[in-house]
This record gives sequence, C-alpha cells and structure tokens, in this order.
Amino acid sequence: MSASIGIGGGGERGHGLVAMRTLLSRMNEWLWRLVACGVLGIHARAAESIGGKEPARAARSVHLQWSAAESEAFYVEAMVVQSTPGTYVSAIGWSGGYFGVQELRDGKKVAIFSVWDPTKGDDPKAVRPEERVELLHEGAGVRIKRFGGEGTGGQCLVDFPWAVGEPVRFFVRAEVHDAPGIVGGKTAYAGWIFDPSQQAWRHLVTFRTRNAGKGLRGLYSFVEDFRRDTKSADDVRRAQLGNAWMKPRAGEWAAVTQAKFTASRADWEARDTINAGPTGAGFFLATGGDTRRDTELTSTMQAESPPTKAPGDLPPAVWASSAGAVAR
Repeated sequence: MSASIGIGGGGERGHGLVAMRTLLSRMNEWLWRLVACGVLGIHARAAESIGGKEPARAARSVHLQWSAAESEAFYVEAMVVQSTPGTYVSAIGWSGGYFGVQELRDGKKVAIFSVWDPTKGDDPKAVRPEERVELLHEGAGVRIKRFGGEGTGGQCLVDFPWAVGEPVRFFVRAEVHDAPGIVGGKTAYAGWIFDPSQQAWRHLVTFRTRNAGKGLRGLYSFVEDFRRDTKSADDVRRAQLGNAWMKPRAGEWAAVTQAKFTASRADWEARDTINAGPTGAGFFLATGGDTRRDTELTSTMQAESPPTKAPGDLPPAVWASSAGAVAR
C-alpha cells in the first residue's frame, strides 16, 4: 500500500505536501479569525492596545481622582478583590508619592511607600545628596532603598501578607518643615498601615522632600499592571477603595465621597478592558481580562453610602524630628 499522500501519484508527492500545508495554513488562519470575532465563543487573548499597532503588553492603569482639597492627613481602606502577579493597588497617591500593596511577580505580598525627589531625571545616582529624599523614620522590618526609572526618590518595602477580600487600612500624614534659608521649604510624609496580626498601626516610614511645603495635593488611588508581558493584559485586577477621610490644615476631618474615573494613555496598554463605579462607602476599579466598561471616563462618581464617622483610632500627630535625617 502506497505511503504517498500526493494527489497525482507517487511522482507528485512533493507537490501534494505543499498543497496540503497550504490548505492547513489557510484553515488555521480562518480558525483564528473566527476566534477573534467571537464566533466560536472562545476568548481571544490578545487585547487591543491604545496605539492599535500591536497587542497590548499590559492591562490599562485605572485611577480614582478623589475630590479632596490639599490635606495634612488622609485615610482610606482598600480591599483587593481580584489579583495576579504584577499587581499594584495604590490606596493613597498624591503629587509627591504613593502608598499601597503589591503582589510581586513571584506571588509575594508586600506594602510599598514611595516619595519622589524634587529633581527631574530617572537615574537615582545622579541626584545630589542635598536634593535627595531624606529618611526621618525607619520602622521595624522594612527595607529602604533608592528607586529610579519613573523619576527618582526613596522607597520603603515591607513584607505584608494581605489577602484577597480583606480590607487594608492606610494612613498618611504630612508636616511642613523649614529648609535651609526657606521657611516651610520641605514636607515630611509619614506612612502608616494597620497590622491585623498585631491589631495596631505600624509606622513604616517617614520621608522628607524639598517641595516648597506642599501637603497632600491631588489625592488619588489606582490599580496597575506592572508585569507587562502581554499575557498579563488577560488577567483581571479589581479593588474596592472607600471610607475615605481627609484632614485639612485648618479644620476637622471630612469624608471624601466623590471621585473621578480616569485611566492612563500609554500606547502599549489595553484600550477597552477597564471599569469603575460606586460601591457602598466608596468605589471599585477594575482592569484587564474580560472587564467591560459601563462608566464613562472622566465621570465624577458619588459613593452610594457615604461614611458618617471618622475612624477614632488613627495615629496621633506626633511628628518626626528633623534631627538625624539621612539622605536616601
């Protein structure tokens, strides 16, 4: 029995193989077209990027721009609902830094607090010592280092085994300090996180930077995909943020009940798989995977059940001394 699969007999075997391969190639092409169009009910993994020239490398970063005036203190609760390696849920961000939790690429869970230098550039070693973020307080068990790549500054990392579905409490205080020859030329930012294993607040770090005495301006939260390997765009990241309170420089604590939904515009991020909306005393943010948007970008949202009483156990306003500051 002949082993030939050629159409015209054994002498045409080579031509038959070519014809068969061409047919299989065309069938494969049409199969993936059907997948991409959803005809076969299979999810196409390559999310369309904002730039549109290639598949998205990452899920799109989504933000809550809190409707809050410049503050000397800010409190918020964040709960990760869905996570995957390479996820950053920033609970408290402001014009000079941010604070949140991450799931690293190896699945390890940490809390992170960062403050930027007042200079431009991405090389942390190029910043002169007198212009670097200063370290005023270093909590037990934390790791302090310089960072670069997206501006430069000081960073605090600590192992923190947060869990999906469990709220994490965050608190930041800002205190204006004098700089040499400038009254109110610097600001010290203290980061606190509530440790449920100890049932107590942990003062992780206080960084100080030269910034003309700015408090907590432009308060925001975000969810970010920092794995950026194309496959990460297919994973859903979702978090809830709420029970937010701000303390102005003059006045009492006030609930923050409104936030604007915004998103980044990097060409290599997924374009459409984002969403946000009100939930309880705050809002949710979602990005990646099969997320579908039903809230318009730049919409200002109102919390469904605004909080009515500020937390009574927040750390007291005991500021770190400027003595012994270390440039980082």
